[in-house]
Amino acid sequence: MTKHAFPTDCPCGSGKNYKDCCFMYHMEKVHAPTAEALMRSRYSAYALRKADYVLYSWHQSTRPAELDLSDDRTKWMGLTIVATEGGGEADEAGIVEFAAKYKIGGRAAKLVEKSRFVREKGRWYYVDGQVEE
Repeated sequence: MTKHAFPTDCPCGSGKNYKDCCFMYHMEKVHAPTAEALMRSRYSAYALRKADYVLYSWHQSTRPAELDLSDDRTKWMGLTIVATEGGGEADEAGIVEFAAKYKIGGRAAKLVEKSRFVREKGRWYYVDGQVEE
């Protein structure tokens, strides 16, 4: 029997083991309890090239038909949650501002975005985001 190779530390920066963190959400058996948890799991999905999960967690009103994360020139280097507004277990909407460091073709870059999330039928979805220039 072959064992799956998992990263030891979760890419989301929680400090937890991947199997005890975003893996649960990536398997689509448990839903992220907060907008921030969904944001972290989406970041990890980008880092691990799990396009299916990114699409699964994207609200149907803004979700693209497909998403290609196969470009191995992009390497995600770290996530920092800057601020959250709402998005808790009792909320129906939330905003998560984050900064994500990455390298593309060896050049360092940073994405800063205020992401909007909604909760429908107990499940959080990414709606869209405003990228800081």
